[in-house]
Amino acid sequence: MNKLSFIYSSIISFFLIVLSVFFFFFDVLIYLAAMKFHVLIRDFCVGKPIKSKWRNQPGRKDCSNQFRATDKSSMCTYVENSGFGPQIEISDALNLWKNNWFLTNQFLLEVIFHNRMKKYKCLTNDSSVASAVFVPYYAGLDLRRYLWGFNTSVRDSSGLDLVKWLAGQPEWKRMRGKDHFLISGRIAKDFRRKSNRMSEWGSNFRFLPESENMSMLTIESGSWKNDFAVPYPTYFHPSTDNEVFQWQELMRRQNRPYLFSFAGAPRSRQKGSIRSEIISQCQASKKLCNLLDCDSVDHKCDDPVNLMKLFQSSIFCLQPPGDSLTRRSTFDSILAGCIPVFFHPGSAYSQYVWHLPKNDTKYSVFISPKNLRQGKVSINQTLLQVSKDEESAKREEVIRLIPRIIYAHPPSSLETIEDAFDLSIKGILRRIERLRKVIS
Repeated sequence: MNKLSFIYSSIISFFLIVLSVFFFFFDVLIYLAAMKFHVLIRDFCVGKPIKSKWRNQPGRKDCSNQFRATDKSSMCTYVENSGFGPQIEISDALNLWKNNWFLTNQFLLEVIFHNRMKKYKCLTNDSSVASAVFVPYYAGLDLRRYLWGFNTSVRDSSGLDLVKWLAGQPEWKRMRGKDHFLISGRIAKDFRRKSNRMSEWGSNFRFLPESENMSMLTIESGSWKNDFAVPYPTYFHPSTDNEVFQWQELMRRQNRPYLFSFAGAPRSRQKGSIRSEIISQCQASKKLCNLLDCDSVDHKCDDPVNLMKLFQSSIFCLQPPGDSLTRRSTFDSILAGCIPVFFHPGSAYSQYVWHLPKNDTKYSVFISPKNLRQGKVSINQTLLQVSKDEESAKREEVIRLIPRIIYAHPPSSLETIEDAFDLSIKGILRRIERLRKVIS
């Protein structure tokens, strides 16, 4: 009887195992069928697979060869922690500061994005089902080594090697590269040199015919239809939804004694710059404005803690153009719950269409630089005219935007909210899908 029971029990256990395996694979098939997009990773390393060392992907051990000797601090330190850089250590920090804040360099966005892409849930090695091809070419980091003192052929060499290699791959033939995309931690203009004069800035990478077919995600786009702006990386890289929610709530409760603040340098040699006027008005405003001089010898603006304290203590944060139209400071101020004040529509409104609201008045203030120079308006008057209700609504919108402009830490994933990486991928996949429909 015991033997018979054992046989029956074994048979039942066997069928249960078979049934479990069947339903497991059935669930997997349903999941795969439900996935709207698949992204195919193809690693480019001048004709070799990614397992070989690629000169465009700096590792911690050999990265000293990847950067310039003139860098004021070693860029190698910023490669740590998946490109987020060294962890910020503060003795009197809140718990929110202890594990989620890093000394992140904006030029390492290429490394950050690549490391996030490696863990993207919809990756596939099957090109027949891939909706897009991500090219992990570190265009900005590669160009950065040759921007000063090198002729144009040196600056252009890696880009030429890349497109030559890509054009020979079977995936390229399907849409002639229009389903390929890459990421850059530099502005789009840096890759659009119009002549071969050594004195002219940048490379010609985005003017190469094959490159023009691809889409580039970049910290600042231009008037070109195949470049798309994504947020600069901030210093905050949370691992869980709760860490984001806690930070948002902290910014809601923040005491903001200053009407407005500015972190920057005058840029007096830059034609058309309004920074000197902004600094002058800030200094004249006395207790209403908090100024952090980035031209000082103690490099206070290089300290994330100083910057965040400045922005957290202010209702409005001034964001005039710098070396280019956009600034990393815009996203640092949003992270601090500070309402950005722009002086050029190209600083945000025409840039980050996948991440910021179409209605720019919901989260920001615009001041005409022409009127400011001519004395027709003042920063004080403009910002004091914003009602308390409007100010509160704008700040709440800014705080609501925080998840959309941060890059979460890759070992963990956010569950109920989408960060800058998620929105960038969704945006580029929608674009490629539209191109596919046009071609077909």
